[in-house]
Order: sequence, then structure tokens, then C-alpha cells
Amino acid sequence: MLDFKRIIIIVIIILLIIGISLGVYYYINREEKSDEIVEYTPQEEISEEQLRQTMVSLYYKNEEQLMPEARLIDVKDLIENPYVKILNMLLEEPKNEKLKRIIPEGTKLNKVEKQGEKLIIDFSEEFKKVKEMEKKEKDLVIQSIEKTVTQLTEINEIEISINNEKME
Repeated sequence: MLDFKRIIIIVIIILLIIGISLGVYYYINREEKSDEIVEYTPQEEISEEQLRQTMVSLYYKNEEQLMPEARLIDVKDLIENPYVKILNMLLEEPKNEKLKRIIPEGTKLNKVEKQGEKLIIDFSEEFKKVKEMEKKEKDLVIQSIEKTVTQLTEINEIEISINNEKME
């Protein structure tokens, strides 16, 4: 009986040694293979149009909070004045039916000027409707604009005016 236990222990030890040896062997060989350069060929070529597009988030109202809506935009449109482009997109209706436009309808963008890390945004007369909104709604409008333009990381401060008249 004692010899049988010794044989089982010896067999278990041998199996452990073999297992550890195989593990070390595969680990070492895996390291060697990772140095190899494998060329990847995509199945479908990326079109020139796809290369020129990027994703921006526009913030619209959903019930009582803001939700982002992702939009693809041509990178060339962002080169000259990206803030004008994304703010004009924000003034449009959302594509998602569950989201609602939060900036008053008919509002137009008069001017956008970047001064260092500050962005000065001048809206048309229709934006005055924001002043008549409840505080929570006003805050959502401002947050919508802030979140949309600050995704382009250069902006840390926003000043909003209506027909060149600074808004409080």
C-alpha cells in the first residue's frame, strides 16, 4: 500500500515537471514569434473619402438631459474654421428622433471668433428666446454649446453674444 502511494506521488511529480517544462517551452517560443513582422492586407481598401472623415459629437436634449449625437464630417471642413462648422451643425435638427433641438429655432450664427483659448460666439436675434427659458433649460443650452465646441480641445472659455451684445 505504501509503495502504491509512492508510485502515485512520483507519477504526479513527473507530470508536474513535464507540464512546467512544456509551459516554459511554449512561453519562450511565443516570445520569439512576437518579434516576427507579419504584413496585414485588409480585405477591403479604405476609400479616399473615408480617410477624410472624422467623428464629432453634437449635444441635443433628450428628456431632461443632454445626449451626444455622433456625426461624420469631412476633415477639410474643419481646417479653416471648425467652430463655425460644428455650431452650424448644432443649429440643425438632430438626426435621432429621440433627441430634440435645444437652441431656439431660427437662430443663426453671425460670427465665431477665437481669441487664444476663448471662443466668442455671436448668435442672431432668435437666440434671445434663451433668456426667457427657465434656468434649467438655459443651462442645458449653454452646456450643449460648451460640450460641442470644447471637444476641439483648444477652447477653455466661451463668450456668447446676440447681435454683438454680450449675453449674461
